[in-house]
Amino acid sequence: MSTREHRLESTVGGFTATGKLHSLSVWFILALRLMMGVAFLWSGADKVLSGSFSAAGYLQNAPPANGSPVADLFVAMGETPWFVDFVNVAVPWGEVLIGLGLIVGLLTRLAAFWGAFMMLMFYLGNWDVAHGYINGDFAYMLVFLSVAAFGAGRILGLDSYVENYDVGGETLVERYPWMRYILG
Repeated sequence: MSTREHRLESTVGGFTATGKLHSLSVWFILALRLMMGVAFLWSGADKVLSGSFSAAGYLQNAPPANGSPVADLFVAMGETPWFVDFVNVAVPWGEVLIGLGLIVGLLTRLAAFWGAFMMLMFYLGNWDVAHGYINGDFAYMLVFLSVAAFGAGRILGLDSYVENYDVGGETLVERYPWMRYILG
């Protein structure tokens, strides 16, 4: 087994953070990607197969009951029939597609972005700060963002193959640099 440390450095807003990442970390990054993929695939498949998922009651009742700071927004969404119809499809099928994307490592950053967005919405809708502002929904949002930041789809995932696909003598991401934002 070969192990090394890899230096990391990033500058944002004039502040530079540096650190070292052990090469064994790749397995933990893969584990995070797979864990979130299985969790979302399972949750979405359960909703799809039950055939009875409806977000209307949740949107209209849960956020106001738990004191969410955006309760009025959730209520307005829940009172808009076309939006409820959209959410009734987007949540279960979104979870399935995000889960599949993460499990096979395809369009990983795109899947992780939408997973983080869904977790942000769940965080705001399931508002409970009795034990602080950090809860499971918030933590999962950060896991999704970490999966995206680490380019976890390149670790035993299809993104590494897609990125290197030959398009007229160039790799896909050399020809279309914007693809780096959804692959990886």
